[in-house]
Amino acid sequence: MSGAEERPLRADAARNRARLLDVATEVFTTRGVGVPTEEIARAAGVGVGTLFRHFPTKEALLEAVMVRRLEAIADRTAQLAAEAEPTEAFFACFRLVIEQSAGKNEFTRALASADVDAHTALRESSEAIQAQLAGLLDGAQQAGAVRPELGLPELIALLAGTSTAMEQLGADPAARQRIFDVVFDGLRPH
Repeated sequence: MSGAEERPLRADAARNRARLLDVATEVFTTRGVGVPTEEIARAAGVGVGTLFRHFPTKEALLEAVMVRRLEAIADRTAQLAAEAEPTEAFFACFRLVIEQSAGKNEFTRALASADVDAHTALRESSEAIQAQLAGLLDGAQQAGAVRPELGLPELIALLAGTSTAMEQLGADPAARQRIFDVVFDGLRPH
């Protein structure tokens, strides 16, 4: 086997990597990206050496968490598209993207400060989600549930703006629902 080929992880190593990503996702999302890697390792029940074998830098860990989050959104979006009618799938996906974007800006800023181009690192996952969003938008428009003049660029801008609004708003569920109600009303044809 050449050095360029990656060997599959042993089962215990794969479990450790998955556990590290689970813990890092939870900790970075709830406490911010400033949490030291040592705390992540300790919370995951592994040594810091194990963390650095999987993720040589904190930025590599942040990037892996972001990729994983986007992959989870893509998977759930595909599931919604397959299982729900177009209108329900579209609005559920909109809500999902907003709810899963908590802390995304902080992650992106942390990666940028380390000279990591988050857009390049996340391109594949982002493109998959955009393709799914385009399909969901088309289905909802064909069902008459979303304004026909809305295009994918406007939808992405609305997702970004709504995400920023939710970050400013905080955790009040009633206020968050009012924001969704206003945005969803604006998306529907009048």
